[in-house]
Amino acid sequence: MHDSLRNSDPLAGGPLERGSTRQILTYVYFTFIVYLSIGLPLAILPAYVHLRMGFSAVLAGFVISVQYIATFLSRPWAGRISDTRGAKVSVEWGMAMCAASGLMLTVAPMLHLHRAPWAAVAVMMASRLLLGVGESLGSTGSTLWGISVAGQDYTAKVISFNGVATYGALALGAPLGVVMEQAWGLVPIGVLTAVLGAISCVMASRRPPVPVKPGEHLPFKDVLGRVTPHGMGLALGGVGYSVLATFVTLFYASRHWNGAALCLTAFGVAFVLVRIVFLHAISHFGGFRVGITSLIVETLGVLLLWRAVSPWMAAGGAALTGFGFSLVFPALGVEAVKRVPVRSRGTALGVYTVFADVSFFLVGPVAGWVIGAFGYAEVFLFALGCVLAALGIVVVLAMRARHTAELLN
Repeated sequence: MHDSLRNSDPLAGGPLERGSTRQILTYVYFTFIVYLSIGLPLAILPAYVHLRMGFSAVLAGFVISVQYIATFLSRPWAGRISDTRGAKVSVEWGMAMCAASGLMLTVAPMLHLHRAPWAAVAVMMASRLLLGVGESLGSTGSTLWGISVAGQDYTAKVISFNGVATYGALALGAPLGVVMEQAWGLVPIGVLTAVLGAISCVMASRRPPVPVKPGEHLPFKDVLGRVTPHGMGLALGGVGYSVLATFVTLFYASRHWNGAALCLTAFGVAFVLVRIVFLHAISHFGGFRVGITSLIVETLGVLLLWRAVSPWMAAGGAALTGFGFSLVFPALGVEAVKRVPVRSRGTALGVYTVFADVSFFLVGPVAGWVIGAFGYAEVFLFALGCVLAALGIVVVLAMRARHTAELLN
């Protein structure tokens, strides 16, 4: 193997083949730590604030939501940091903020014990704000760092493994956090988050940086204009997942069914398997072809959920939804970053991911209104309409790309 195709990583035991899974995982690791930090308190804080501290359910929900607000607002900034200061700097700052978030989380229960509940909530919300900004910096920087080291030909592979790290970390972190809180309380969760963030920050600092590309960076409004169509496809395509994750338990309860957790498991297993088994589909067939195929499969899955007459039919629909949605993010992401110069791709990734954040944030209240007006099953009809709209957007984008290619040839 030529030296140009290998990369020496002091923390991974020597030279690594460029674009190899092992090399990519050494950078995806930072995404895993970010979302493990998010997952650990995710299932605990609402009940802690509402039941133990005695605050309203609205405030308990806002404690969780404030993180997403911080993430949404800081995504473009994080992308710009990655482009101008380097992906390594972005990851270092992200890991440091995750560590600081953990430290603040350890302070909140102590303030509660000392009869300062409002101060405890304020510190908790500050912890969530830091974690939201840490998510933007850490995940965006990790993705761009991995792409820069592996090479542009491996963009889809890096984004795919980042998705596996994201959902895998959340799936591990949420139940682990519940077990830890029941056994030892909230403080150890904060300590673990701080320790993982600090260790990861040191690990990032020991890795060689990727040189920042010289030259003018594309203005933010131009990046936004080029990425928005792909982001809209992602946002609408993600509604199926958002509705399933948020309302499947209530949907099952309304039908007097058992096994809502199995439904979510079916989605998660299908999602991860597709990311692993069909990893090279995007580089082989192209982002738009994979995106269109994926959205067609997701459409069938959401359709099954809407018309489900048994829990097994719903679980099958969830599995098909996971199968379809799995490659939507990397497929459209690859096409989105092609639209901007290399030196502005961190900003493009940050802007592109914002659309997923907006989708997850807005689906809750909108879908809640649909349920209140029409019933639980119809929330999946709403999701079906959104996924079909996403399919239409991607088909139009594919046709435009083909037309442009024909003109250039």
